[in-house]
Formats: sequence, structure tokens, C-alpha cells
Amino acid sequence: MGKFDLLYKSAIELKSLISKKELSAIELTKLALERIEDTNHKTNAFITVTENLALESAKLVDKKIQNKEHIGLLGGVPTSIKDLEALKGYRTTKGSLFLENDISKTDQLHVERIKKEDGIILGKTNVPEFGASGGTENKLGDDCRNPWNLNHTSGGSSGGTAAAVASGVHPFGQGSDGGGSIRIPSSFSGIYGIKGTQGRVPRRHSGKISWHPVNYSCVGPMSWFVKDSALLLQVMSGIHIEAEPNTIEKSSPDYLKHIDNGVKGKKIGWSPNLNTRIADQEIIDINTKALKSLEYNGAIIEDLDFKIDLDEYEELDSVLSIALNYANNKIFFEKDSSKLMPHVRNTIERGKNISSERYIHALTKLYELRSYITSIFNKYDLIATPTVGFTANKCNEKHIIENNKINIIKMTQEDKFVSNEMDYSSWNLAYKQYTALFNWSGNPGASIPSGFTQNKMPVGLQLVGAKEDEISILQASRIMEQENPWQNLKPKI
Repeated sequence: MGKFDLLYKSAIELKSLISKKELSAIELTKLALERIEDTNHKTNAFITVTENLALESAKLVDKKIQNKEHIGLLGGVPTSIKDLEALKGYRTTKGSLFLENDISKTDQLHVERIKKEDGIILGKTNVPEFGASGGTENKLGDDCRNPWNLNHTSGGSSGGTAAAVASGVHPFGQGSDGGGSIRIPSSFSGIYGIKGTQGRVPRRHSGKISWHPVNYSCVGPMSWFVKDSALLLQVMSGIHIEAEPNTIEKSSPDYLKHIDNGVKGKKIGWSPNLNTRIADQEIIDINTKALKSLEYNGAIIEDLDFKIDLDEYEELDSVLSIALNYANNKIFFEKDSSKLMPHVRNTIERGKNISSERYIHALTKLYELRSYITSIFNKYDLIATPTVGFTANKCNEKHIIENNKINIIKMTQEDKFVSNEMDYSSWNLAYKQYTALFNWSGNPGASIPSGFTQNKMPVGLQLVGAKEDEISILQASRIMEQENPWQNLKPKI
């Protein structure tokens, strides 16, 4: 790799080099832009590159340093914004043909904060249409591909961010997670990713109540290093006068201050299947072994007796999420449904038939589930599960649950972009069977690289904390990183 090795250093180290004038922000930014040029035709990580913005921002950081002015927490380090989020003056496509030329008039709140803290925004990262898939494919271009094996997906919906980090474009990037969209691509791509408690990172109020019980999406960081995620989460978090309802209305804790306090005495409930979930045995074995690092450092690992049958709760996702999708996106269906990806088209169409009775029943089940998840944290500090029950699939394949097994189906171009014949809800369920639960409940969760399978693809371990307790997750993640520094092995791209 040679000249690009610098880009695999931690953001904290890079900021230090810049502040000491051992490296300029403009030098680092130019190198990152060169890395995009070197890799993006292989990974399709970026849907829009904001070269001029990046270079101008880097020049300003260097000028601040030259003038001995204060520089922000991100101090000239390159990053990216997921293309579901608004970046003023640039397009926000959301992976849809309908929005391919839609220019944002304002910054999303966390984007505004990244700029304020002198983060250098390289561009907008690739997403599936409206973020509605466990892989990153849309009609705007080729699939987003996994740097560990370019025939495989990087995951979704933050697949572009995952591919950018894993390919060494930048040390961290912004993702979002409504059913596993940070954790799934982090697991598939061999990097770290954490979503905060629902409402930890504010979004700008859109003029209607967009943050409500059925909007499970949370913004969060994705990175090579755990401390870098803690830093970016710190920057993006916290109250704001323009925030949506249900944003956490108190200051965020200092994540970096507490991150090295260890896990001694913490109780962790481990469940390889959450009663009804399915995972490859190799995935379970790798994660069971990885958990030992926490046990060696004083944590208490116990088998979690997960008492509810999650199959009964799938109504939550099949009703609430579909109804929300219909409300938000029916305008596109009515304009020209052929422009939509088939799974998006199908989901919107199904939303028309959600009755008020089914909707209210699903809400009731949601709050019942949230109460149960809260009760688990009366006994445990953390819950541990596989992040995904399998490794990243090939781009022309999907995993699907059939007859209580995870099977692989091949997809033609017709299947992927046109056909209505496939049961898209079934394959999406296979990807998010471990992750979506903790979006429903609102708890923070992370995916930690835990090893590789025999076919040399990354595996992730999911850690979930009590509401507003991102610190316990970060502390445990830090121990796992120290015991098994995954950064020592990088994809050859």
C-alpha cells in the first residue's frame, strides 16, 4: 500500500500530527482524495465527491494553526457523510433516481457540528434506495462492494461508509442505523460501528414530528479505532434548539474520558440466538471465543435466558416500518413506481393496506417489548449477540430464512432492479434479525470485529447497552480492541 498507510492511522493521531505541524490538513486531504480516485471505481463507496469543499476546509484548518487559533475536535481529519443526510450545497440522493439531482439547502445538525469541529468532508457515501436494504445497491450505479472481497457486498444501508473506512480513505465516517444499518456493514466490512441511544444524535426538525415511536433510525460513527468512534459520537451528540422531538435533552457524557476504565465486574448476557434467531455455527464459535477477552479482563459472562419469542414481534417491523415508509415515500410511487427498486416499491405498496387496528396493536407490542428489554438491564450491564448470522454475501446473492435455516438465493439483474416476484421482506429479515430488535427498543449498540471465517471474511460481535449507556459499550469495545487489534490486518485493495 505504501503511500496510503497514513490514512489507516487513527483520527486522534492524525489530528495530533496536524496540530504539531508535522502534517498539514491539506496534505492529508489531498492524499485522501487520491485514495478515493484509487479505490472508488472498485468499491463504489462514494456517490458524490466534494473535492472543493474538502480542500477549502483543509486550507482553513492550516491557516488556523498557522495563526495559532483554536482548532476543533476533529482538527483537519477527513471524514464523510452518508447520502441519506443533508450537506448544504450538494446533492442528497438517498440512493434514488427521484433525488439524483436534489441539492440540499441546509446541513443536517450533526453535519453542521462536524464542520464546526474542523472535520474535512470528502463526500457523500453510497446507500441503498432510502436506506431500505441490508446491502447497498440502487439504480444510480453499481453495487457498493466489500474491500475484503470485491465480489461481495459491503452491507447496508451504511455500506458506502463501511467501504470507505475499510479501504483506507479515512479513519472514520458518519453512518445511520434504523434496523442495523451501521452494525451490519461494520460486521461485513471488518470495522467498528456504534449507534447511540435513540435520540442521542439530534436531527433537525423537519416541520413535522419526524422522530416518533416508529422512526428507529439513529446516527452514529463507523471507524477503524474505537476511540475515533467515541470522538465522532461526542462531536455529533447533544441537545440542540432545532432538534426533532424525543432528542435526549441533556449533555452527552465525555466518552473518551471514561473509555479506558475497563470492564471489571460488569455482567454480560451472551445469547447466540435470542431464543429464535439463526446464525451459522462458525459465526457463533468465533464470537464465543472473542468474548473471552472480556472475561480475562474481569467481566462476568453468563448465558442470557432470552424469554420472549421474537417471531411474535415481527409484526412490529412489518406494520410500523411499512406504514412509515408508505407515509414518507408514497409520492414517488404515485409519480413513477418503475423508477423505484423492487423492494422499495413493494414496501410502499404494502403500506397502503395497513389498518389502524393493526397499527395500534403493533404499537402496543412495541412498548411491551421495550419494557422487557429494559428489565434485562436490571441484571446485566451489556447484552452480547452475533451482529449478523452470516458473513457478507456476493453481490448477486441474498441470504434468506427458509425452514428455520439460512439459505442463499441467487439474484439476476431482473430480480434486483425490476421484478416484483421475490419476497424482499424475507431476505431483509435475515440480515437484521439480531440488530433491529435494539432499534425497536431504542438501546445503543455496536458491532466489534471479532475474527474471520475460513473463507477469510470478517465477523462482528454485537454489544448492546442500557439506554443512554454508550460508555459501557465503548469500554468493552476498547478492551476487545486492545486484546485483538483488528487494525493489524487490512484488506488488500
